[in-house]
Parts: sequence; C-alpha cells; structure tokens
Amino acid sequence: MRIDETPQDHIRTLGGETKALYVLDDDGRYTTARTTGWEVEEIVLNQVIEDFQAKAEEARRRVRAGETSPIEYYMYKNWMDPLTLAQAMGLFRWQVRRHFRPAVFARLSEARLRAYARLFHIDVQMLKTLKEDP
Repeated sequence: MRIDETPQDHIRTLGGETKALYVLDDDGRYTTARTTGWEVEEIVLNQVIEDFQAKAEEARRRVRAGETSPIEYYMYKNWMDPLTLAQAMGLFRWQVRRHFRPAVFARLSEARLRAYARLFHIDVQMLKTLKEDP
C-alpha cells in the first residue's frame, strides 16, 4: 500500500486513536503512516470476536453438560485457541486438549490449575466451578 492510500475510515474499534501501518513512500521505500483504521479490518475483527463468543457459549453449554472442562470455555472467552493456550502455558497442544476432558481436569494438580487461572485472570475456584465475577 502506498502512503497516499493509507485508509482513514475512523473505525470504532480504535476508539478515536490511531495506529501505524507499513506503507511505501514516494521513493518505493517502506515507512510508517498513521491510520484511523480500515472499515474492512473492523468487519473482520468483529466477525472474529463474534466467533469466539459463540464458541465460548457452546463450550459453556458443554461444561454444564459434563462434556468438557471449564478450561475450554475460558480459552475461548479469552480469545485463544488450543495452540495459543498451549504456547502460553508452556505445554503441547495435545496436553491442553487432554485437559478439556472432565476426568483429566478433575485430576489436575493445584499448581497446574493456578497456572491456568493466572493466565485467564481468574481465581482457581472460578476455574473449577465456571462461576463468573459478579
């Protein structure tokens, strides 16, 4: 994108702020330009947020039905996928997915539960019971 093509769509997502984009200047060299956002970017971002919210609600239903652990719900609530969560926890993806199984979740150590709770910015009791802050 050239510097004179930098979008200035004043998207709500940025809340009136600006951000930097890499663009080509008149000499064909990369430089940065400030933008108030791009409408296409906001549409895609809102779709991603809606997708994570839908996945979180489905996971909440499955937790209540005993089909998955609260880790899956909090993962989606925090806009993560299994790979992102595994990387943040220092685990393999297969380990995180295994922790979704209620029987495995019930046997997790307090240290592992604390690590998940700390990552999700909740306490261990909330993680265990799926209770939200008031």
